[in-house]
Amino acid sequence: MMRLPVVLLALLFAVAAPGCGRNPEPQPQPKSATAAPQSALIDINRASKSELMSLHGIGEVRAQAIIRGRPYARKDEVVQKGIVPLSVYDGIKDRIIARQK
Repeated sequence: MMRLPVVLLALLFAVAAPGCGRNPEPQPQPKSATAAPQSALIDINRASKSELMSLHGIGEVRAQAIIRGRPYARKDEVVQKGIVPLSVYDGIKDRIIARQK
């Protein structure tokens, strides 16, 4: 009679053991379609106003100021010339380039 509860308890653990209530390993998520590819750099010497405005922190006024300040030898000149504040530049510096003609 004592063995029956032990056997039932052993069966219960045997059935519940394979997964132990854990979630399966997380599957890698596909990269978002909205994430900008690294090769999609915006050339501040040639970009249109709307392309410049697609950058975070660049509105119509700053985009027009960037265009007026051309040409740029280096991309950080937008900060040196006082067109873009450093905080905005830090957010866009990996998305822009200043190609020479």
